[in-house]
Amino acid sequence: MHVVSFTRSTPDTAAKVWVDEEGQVTWGDVASVVNPWDEYSLEETIVQAKNCTGEATVIAIGPDIHDDALKHSIAMGIANALRIDEPNADIRDSLVWSALAAGAIRKLGNVELVIFGKESVDVATDQHTYQLARRLGWTMLSYVSNIIALDPDTGTIRVEQMLEQGKRVLSARLPAVISVMKGINEPRYPNFLGIRKAAKAEIPVWSAADMGVELPVAATAILAYHNPPVRDVATEIIAGKDSAEKAAILAERLFEEKIL
Repeated sequence: MHVVSFTRSTPDTAAKVWVDEEGQVTWGDVASVVNPWDEYSLEETIVQAKNCTGEATVIAIGPDIHDDALKHSIAMGIANALRIDEPNADIRDSLVWSALAAGAIRKLGNVELVIFGKESVDVATDQHTYQLARRLGWTMLSYVSNIIALDPDTGTIRVEQMLEQGKRVLSARLPAVISVMKGINEPRYPNFLGIRKAAKAEIPVWSAADMGVELPVAATAILAYHNPPVRDVATEIIAGKDSAEKAAILAERLFEEKIL
């Protein structure tokens, strides 16, 4: 059984991100990190491939900045990594991104399960996961909090799905695309041997032509980035003899400002 995960490098969530004088988004000299949500999908990919005596592959789409995320994945224990790079493609458009992702899955040929993290923190979206499932014609299972059973012999998967009101258990046929939640596992830390392996790894790069993909016309276009306006903020420390008096003063101020 072949299990695939997609990942990407993103700014550290603690990094300050801004638009520079050339209108480009930057976070300065702060190192990029693997998308935090992907740590759970990468761990689950390793676990499920091992449980099924299968193969694990990680894919990134975009320029070589994403090699860092791929090497982190290798250091964790994923055996195979590749990157899709198509300079003529606007991968910020999810339809274009999903076309390239579907091409990679089809070229690999024997994939039965694709695992995503909940979303990408830098763009705060997960629509590309649904679009990939639709392009492949596969089952889509989102918000998965537990893979209860994965049986390659019968071609089925059974998962626990997180809902606002609780949880439910679903069964589906493979192949499938799933997105997993924080808490499905405890992501491992790369060990020394894994880090050495990742440092030596040669990551193959595929283009749209390599995969036989005809790129769709992007449905969206980013015209410009702008920094948010600077906000003038005044801070006041509320004084009072005890917490109850401070809370009463705070509530009164909030009513005055019509916040409550």
